[in-house]
Amino acid sequence: MKKKTKDFSAKITALYVRRSVSDKDKDNNSLSIEAQKAECIRYVGEDSNYQIYCDDGKSGKDIAHRPAFQQMMSDAKDGIIERIVVKKYDRFSRNMREYLNITNELDNLGISVYSLTEPFNTATKEGRMMRNNLLNFAEFERETIAARVADAYNTKARETGFYQGGKVYYGYVPERRTVNGKTGSVLVPSEQAEAVKIAYELYQNNSTSLKDIIDYFKANNVNWCRPTKNRASGFTNIDRSHLSRILRNPLYVRADKEIYQYFSSLGYEMLDDISEYNGINGLYWHDNADGSKFIKLGYHEGLVDSNVWLAVQDKKSHNKRIPMNYKVTNSWLVGLTKCSHCGYSFFINAAWNVSHTKQWRFYLDSGYYRGNGCVKKRLSIRPSEVEEKVFEAMKERLEQLVIEKKENEKPDSKTESIKAEIIKADEEIKKLMEKLANADDVLFEYINNRVKELHTKKSELETALQSKVRKIKRVYTSPLEEPLSHWDELSMKEKHDVAATVIDVIYVSDEDGIDIHFSI
Repeated sequence: MKKKTKDFSAKITALYVRRSVSDKDKDNNSLSIEAQKAECIRYVGEDSNYQIYCDDGKSGKDIAHRPAFQQMMSDAKDGIIERIVVKKYDRFSRNMREYLNITNELDNLGISVYSLTEPFNTATKEGRMMRNNLLNFAEFERETIAARVADAYNTKARETGFYQGGKVYYGYVPERRTVNGKTGSVLVPSEQAEAVKIAYELYQNNSTSLKDIIDYFKANNVNWCRPTKNRASGFTNIDRSHLSRILRNPLYVRADKEIYQYFSSLGYEMLDDISEYNGINGLYWHDNADGSKFIKLGYHEGLVDSNVWLAVQDKKSHNKRIPMNYKVTNSWLVGLTKCSHCGYSFFINAAWNVSHTKQWRFYLDSGYYRGNGCVKKRLSIRPSEVEEKVFEAMKERLEQLVIEKKENEKPDSKTESIKAEIIKADEEIKKLMEKLANADDVLFEYINNRVKELHTKKSELETALQSKVRKIKRVYTSPLEEPLSHWDELSMKEKHDVAATVIDVIYVSDEDGIDIHFSI
């Protein structure tokens, strides 16, 4: 077949052919690219002035991902095209709204679209109605196929621990293997797996930022590149956003029973029994149709020990509560102090005397500038007073913790309080469920809503309990007594990192004083 090129001396007939990925799987040779081309050329004549626009492997749901179609529309606007010929209208588009917008634009340009399979006259209102009905069915078919594919993906994701395809996971490559008599793709470590391990090891330290990790990769020639979305265009280095997603993905954890309890407390649907969490395999994190998530053990081996992975999750959770988008310069409590009245963070301003020999620091309430406005703009209590009290409180708190605690020792009162709240919530849920059978519609709705509230509260309490236990374990293995013993020698940032390890938040006001909430 001869290759046609544009002849700008006369307008051309555009032959548009398209085949989606799903069409490739069908036993329908008439939808092949070559078959579509042959039929369109036969219709317009071998010697006519035509140009073929081909999108192979492209969905008909939109035009954004169809380069040939976009080029055809550009040529149409340039006045090059006289008419467009397709085998079927659904090759042109399966999105009814988009199709009508495009054909309206083509009508304004004086360009008609002809279908070889649906030979009705679209210049008449009857013909347009027939065409629109066909496209409605085509759009319905596309949505049905998409739903079927999603259901099949979801079902397979629930039934097996194989890699289901789609996104390329950094640090792994898929490999065909047979597991439990079934063959599928299993993720195996790639050249980038070492970068994942290093990232987790570094980030669990309070003083390490995402930028620090990337700087480490650069300085030590660590392979930290990933395939681009268009794999043919090569590789690119991971950025901080991508690195942050890697550091929260359970794909990489060697899932043990503590990991099971962690996700269970968050309310995720756990498909595998806790006994199968052996501290070796990683996890897949999937979405249900209702937006909730479920966790499935994968056949692949995780890259990161559970204690490291959980330490990173605690740090990321803590960072959400204490944003650090600024440098620690004016106080080592920056980001940790909030107003007791409005709950907003403080700005810590500093001013020097004329000779620059003495500095005054003071709190400015960011809540004062909000819509409702807080009670005052500037506090009388000074950052130095807060720092002194917090330092003494940290020493007292650490003295209460028995560093080499034995398993049979009594847990601290805060832990016991959380456990008591969980038991209380369980008992109330049980009592409510017993009343459910005899409830009328009004009472049924009340019980249902109350049980949901209690489950949410219980999930939050269990998460807090597990986080607390993990943080205490880390204090035992990395005691904070040593930095506190030479506090004056530490830098501002080092002091902040120690404080952020043991403190959740400090509420401050002139009226109520200083209220310290410890995380351990």
